[in-house]
Amino acid sequence: QVQLVESGGGLVQPGGSLRLSCAASGFTFNDADMSWYRQAPGKERELVAAITSTGGRINYADSVKDRFTISRDNTKNMVYLQMNGLKPEDTAVYICNLGGWYQRYDYWGQGTQVTVSS
Repeated sequence: QVQLVESGGGLVQPGGSLRLSCAASGFTFNDADMSWYRQAPGKERELVAAITSTGGRINYADSVKDRFTISRDNTKNMVYLQMNGLKPEDTAVYICNLGGWYQRYDYWGQGTQVTVSS
């Protein structure tokens, strides 16, 4: 079965940094585009960043450009989201997805909470 397990969330001050990790299993990771979404209470789920199977193409939402970096390690079946310059409006549950910027599959992790507050 496809399994996606996020970790690395927590409480940070504005301007701080976190690195989220997504451990993937149950599919051919090297062939899969991967992405990060986030969802805050009362708001729609937002596609934050996506990376192609080899890491050659990356897309970001305008709201996180120049602050977040998505990456992957295909030797470890891991996807990462480095989050710098965090703002209170970044507060959300961050969710790993099997899919890219243009197409997604209905496979999701359970999410990891990121709270940005002083």
